Amino acid sequence: MGRGIQWGAAAAAGVLGLAVAGGALAAGADLGDAEQQATNWEAIIMFLVFVGATMGITYWAAKRTKSAADFYSAGGGITGFQNGVAIAGDYMSAASFLGISGLVFLYGYDGLIFSMGFLVGWPVILFLIAERLRNLGKYTFADVACYRLQQKPTRSLAATGGLATVIFYLIAQMVGSGKLIQLLFGLPYWIAVVIIGALMIMYVTFGGMLATTWVQIIKAVLLLSGATFMALAVLYLVGFSFESLFQTAVDVSEGVRATDIMAPGGLIQSPIDAISVGLALMFGTAGLPHILMRFFTVKDAAQARKSVFYATGFIGYFYILTFIIGFGAIVLLSPSGLENLGLNAANFLVNADENPTALIGGNNMAAIHLSNAVGGSLFLGFISAVAFATILAVVSGLTLAGASAISHDLYATVLRKGQATEAEEIRVSRIATISLGIIAIILGIAFENQNVAFMVMLAFTIAASCNFPVLLVSMYWSKMTTRGAVLGGYLGLAVAVVLMIFSGSIWTDVMGLENPPFPYASPALFSMIAAFGGIWLFSLMDGSEAARREHKLFEEQYVRSQTGIGAHQASVH
Repeated sequence: MGRGIQWGAAAAAGVLGLAVAGGALAAGADLGDAEQQATNWEAIIMFLVFVGATMGITYWAAKRTKSAADFYSAGGGITGFQNGVAIAGDYMSAASFLGISGLVFLYGYDGLIFSMGFLVGWPVILFLIAERLRNLGKYTFADVACYRLQQKPTRSLAATGGLATVIFYLIAQMVGSGKLIQLLFGLPYWIAVVIIGALMIMYVTFGGMLATTWVQIIKAVLLLSGATFMALAVLYLVGFSFESLFQTAVDVSEGVRATDIMAPGGLIQSPIDAISVGLALMFGTAGLPHILMRFFTVKDAAQARKSVFYATGFIGYFYILTFIIGFGAIVLLSPSGLENLGLNAANFLVNADENPTALIGGNNMAAIHLSNAVGGSLFLGFISAVAFATILAVVSGLTLAGASAISHDLYATVLRKGQATEAEEIRVSRIATISLGIIAIILGIAFENQNVAFMVMLAFTIAASCNFPVLLVSMYWSKMTTRGAVLGGYLGLAVAVVLMIFSGSIWTDVMGLENPPFPYASPALFSMIAAFGGIWLFSLMDGSEAARREHKLFEEQYVRSQTGIGAHQASVH
């Protein structure tokens, strides 16, 4: 296969149905501004079809959501395969589809660290967490940490860490959704974010976990189908040769990008950065509240293992596709690539002559523009609707996880000391859903210009620094005490949050200050050491009578974690 791409626009159009979108994107003067677009009726129709279908699912689920178990865990009636697809749908977020493809478009090879980092956390969940989590917990991962520890301080910690993770994760989804709707319909960014927030609140408030699960399943199928078509279209144009794809990407990038797209160092610039980001992505996965909640929707530990097995397969396949899509965007969305396809560069690039890498709507929109280039306005409408579905499904799962932390962990257990009725708990959860929706809208507007994959990495950092250490050590170390868990967990959380504020992603990009005090992209390396070290040190220093009782309960916890005996009973310790 030749080193370059030999393609004719007419032949490509004949095979792939390439067409310039009838609702072509108008070039704008400013990358961050909302450009007024011609009406894309295909996208509008597909948006409405999806929203109508998901509202129907929500109505159906609302009639079947009668108890707290129904609201939080769909009554445990989801099969392993269904849950695996739903987990994949939950995990294949705007950060994965829009953010990673955008990072690969900008930095090439270095974007792979996010694809691999997001994926390799799943073996950790499969072999260390999934089965024990299902056997020990009921609705949230705090149930596991509290099995032999004191309820009030431990649940307060778990809820704090869970909410911090959820809020950072929600920011990324709101940014992705706002940019998507802004790009397609020319709405002001803030209005787009408000629309997403309102729909998210309705799904969770009325449908609970059952509606969220089925929205995620449908979205996962649609997203995998659309991404597969995009990747095959890109590979078709390069003769199904990865060598040709990469070489052509290098050729069109020469003199345009400051970094070598096939060499490391463009995005992650030091070994400490690489290690820290890798730790955040790998172990943060095992501390995400909305992912951990999904293991309580199946009936037993065997189905939980199957869930992870299926989810890992779907997610791994998807991340391969995002890498192809990112490099395809480098090739096809370059001025020469668009010219070879017979497309007007002004419909994709802000100013093709002065900055051939500045996409209309920002780098998060690389996959959306690529769908237009390879499939025309009809496929653009489909992919846009799928991306919209992706964001809605993920924010619904995140909001449900945050609401459950407030209602189940804080209200029912800490404030009411287990005396709250199920009706009260569900009511508080719905109030919390509305509150989280409003917070997500406000923060989504504040973080408008951030890359969504990078923002999610910050959420993973918090999960890896607080939730994961407490959850893992509580299941595997008999000498862990309440004092150790709480002090160590808060220490990891504090270090993570403070260093993130001092890093360039917030200090410079959000606050507008120069010379960030913390020089690395992610503080996970330092905050995880602080968390695990704090748990170990403060537990060993705890010689209280309560600590000795907690040590003795470890054997009982171990038996239940392995056998599942009593798995449906709430912890009484």
